[in-house]
Amino acid sequence: MAEAERIIGTPEVGDEAQPESAGPKGRRRITALLVVAVLAYLLDLGSKMLVVAKLEHQPPIEIIGELLKFEAVRNPGAAFGFGEAFTIIFTCIAASVIVVIVRLARKLYSLPWAIALGLLLGGALGNLTDRIFRAPGVFRGAVVDFIAPAHFAVFNLADSAIVCGGILIVLLSFKGLDPDGTVHKD
Repeated sequence: MAEAERIIGTPEVGDEAQPESAGPKGRRRITALLVVAVLAYLLDLGSKMLVVAKLEHQPPIEIIGELLKFEAVRNPGAAFGFGEAFTIIFTCIAASVIVVIVRLARKLYSLPWAIALGLLLGGALGNLTDRIFRAPGVFRGAVVDFIAPAHFAVFNLADSAIVCGGILIVLLSFKGLDPDGTVHKD
């Protein structure tokens, strides 16, 4: 026993005894979160740059007849154009979501949660970038939306990432899987 303590080392007062694999396992999950977030963010940013350059002030492009079009729309509000007068509040909410995800990432040992939170983070960063850098000004910018299904609101890839991440979080919660990798049955 003494030999094992000498080789491994004893935890200092206040340190929690963790399995040796906890460190690398946690880093791998944070890496997954970051890869998903960066991928979602870059796809959203690239698609918006393309839409602004090629589609803005142009007629919509029919993708699947009248069922699906690409149409450049500037949305100063939230989903469905709701709350146009509250753009600064939506900016603060997006920034808060990013802070919560970054704080939660410290306890992240679940790959499905890493994917879900990565989607949320990438989507929130995508729309926050629009809110900060697009007209009419800092923290009041309108989000570029362009995916226009028939009889539905126009949205973008960041919105899609946020919705998919949210749905995945609900499913994981119903299954009892926590971000730290533990499973509970309630």
